[in-house]
Amino acid sequence: MALTDCIVDIALIHHPVVNKNGEIIGSAVTNLDLHDIARAARTYEVRNYFVATPFKDQRALIGEITGHWHQGHGAEYNPVRGQALQLIKPVESLQQAVERITEKDGALPLVIATSAQQQEKTISYRELLKQAETNSRTVLIVFGTAHGLAQEILDECDGILPPIRGNGDYNHLSVRSAVSIILDRLLGN
Repeated sequence: MALTDCIVDIALIHHPVVNKNGEIIGSAVTNLDLHDIARAARTYEVRNYFVATPFKDQRALIGEITGHWHQGHGAEYNPVRGQALQLIKPVESLQQAVERITEKDGALPLVIATSAQQQEKTISYRELLKQAETNSRTVLIVFGTAHGLAQEILDECDGILPPIRGNGDYNHLSVRSAVSIILDRLLGN
């Protein structure tokens, strides 16, 4: 069972997220997150990869990096990478991503967060697939940077996927790894 007849967008949130002490912070955009998550998104046919940061200089950095692969030397050197990076849409906030989806689709998306911790509004993959099957809303999967999404973001979401668990007690995957695993669970063959 996979989200095959459903539009899926993803969002990577840089603020508000929490640090290792649980304090709300804004994290920096990283080149690795842009490239690797865009490539995973393209592989699984995600429609948009929203990168949310309220910091103007960080959105400018996103534009510089993606511009290199759209019009710069990178476009000639590796056009396949450019295809993936075209999915990136810089936004100021999760709310702005939701507004863009709503404007394009004419309906609010089903907003599903991710977390490395068990949360109250946990929705199983099977339940998400069932919900997506019975309605025509876009599914927006929300990922956090640093040590995860701030509670205010989790509260805004319609549900939260269960944490990814390995065989031991270590549970601090890179967001790039988490995105790939979750996209495969939801959209893989």
